[in-house]
Amino acid sequence: MADESTSTGAVTTATPPVMNRWLVVVGAILIQLCLGAIYAWSVFTTALKANPDDGGYGFSAGQTQWIFSAGLATFAVVMLFAGRWQAKVGPRIVAVVGGLVLGAGYILGGFLGKTFAAQLVCIGIIGGAGIGLAYVVPIAVGVKWFPDKKGMITGLAVAGFGFGATIWVKLAGSWIWEGGLLAKADGLFGLPGVQAVFVIYGIAFLVLVLVGSAVMVNPPTGWKPAGWNPVAPTASGKPAASVADLNTGEMFRTPQYWGLLAMFTGSALAGLMVIGCIQLFGVDSLIANKVVTGEALEATRKAAGVIAGTAMAWYAILNGLGRIVWGTVSDKIGRKVALLLMCVIQGVMMLVFFNVGASEVGLIVGACIIGFNFGGNFALFPAATADFFGNKNVGTNYPWVFLAYGIAGIAGPQVAGYFKDAAPVAQSVAEVSALAWKTPFIIAGVACLVAAAIGLLLKAPKAHAASSSG
Repeated sequence: MADESTSTGAVTTATPPVMNRWLVVVGAILIQLCLGAIYAWSVFTTALKANPDDGGYGFSAGQTQWIFSAGLATFAVVMLFAGRWQAKVGPRIVAVVGGLVLGAGYILGGFLGKTFAAQLVCIGIIGGAGIGLAYVVPIAVGVKWFPDKKGMITGLAVAGFGFGATIWVKLAGSWIWEGGLLAKADGLFGLPGVQAVFVIYGIAFLVLVLVGSAVMVNPPTGWKPAGWNPVAPTASGKPAASVADLNTGEMFRTPQYWGLLAMFTGSALAGLMVIGCIQLFGVDSLIANKVVTGEALEATRKAAGVIAGTAMAWYAILNGLGRIVWGTVSDKIGRKVALLLMCVIQGVMMLVFFNVGASEVGLIVGACIIGFNFGGNFALFPAATADFFGNKNVGTNYPWVFLAYGIAGIAGPQVAGYFKDAAPVAQSVAEVSALAWKTPFIIAGVACLVAAAIGLLLKAPKAHAASSSG
């Protein structure tokens, strides 16, 4: 694609040639493919819960979810620092450091992660910190390069996060070799399969994020796309004369910030709950409903696990697709309408998922719908943040909205883990029950519908009021 600005006068005279802005999209997707590894966590939970005598780690369901929750919470908190830091030193440096920290977390998790505490620190906290550092960069850079397509570009910029989970799930579990890397890499580096995969993934993440970071640069001051008339749309979809660029302190004083935070928390809770437990729920549901049968519990669980892994992979694919579709659609129908539809659909799906997931097809279709709507959060909320509070400070403002992800990342998986651990442990196929999952799914569904209700009340701040708030 030729440089758009030099032939149209969009860049002021004597400005040097401008980088092809679509390279930013390529770099963003490459980075996000690696960051999405956190959504592949479910593929490791079966091995982590297995009895040590059978080559497992003996973790409880709650412990497997605590590692996942720690990663999500650290991710959200570190983004607050990363947003301010990239505004001071530039996006490329922050992305590079994020790649180094993420890679180091997984490599250390491989060599040291025999215990729950070691995996909590290495994969959860260090790995989550790497994700938090790198994640905000493609969003902040992308919005500045694509002010004319904020919904679409935030969707594309984070689509790799969802698609990446598919790659890492299937690569670990079933692609290329029977049993995937978890089986094939067993013994590599003198490590069990789970830890060996951590090392392999850590090296891959480090290299790929560094490559994507090369194009994480802001456009020149004053640059705009060719032919773009900079009249900012509001979250309602109607154009406004102007939108004030609020700093973080000013944003805190608006009801729109607290509304977005509450909406994001309720909407994200469902998706994060399902990511963390779909492997465990899928296995329990398929066995309890006789979709997969057999005499030996472990053999039957293995067969059900393959189906649940497929559901998780489709979840990840639709998660990535939902980011693009919801973001693009919101540019047409308005952010408020898109957010409302997404929350309502997700709420209804969570209320029926316990019953829908009782069949193989239902489990996969339900996972696809939940993943698709969950992905929309990561296109709609950064775009709404830019709509409400301006493009200039989106890199520092959006991490504070994204705190909702950390809250939901603890609440969702932990609610599911609590009810699962409280259920009786099955000793035979005849004793397997999926009832432990019903209440968590209802809680998540109600949270999504509450988020939709908040969305009905949410209005974009008036430009004159916003500009006078400081």
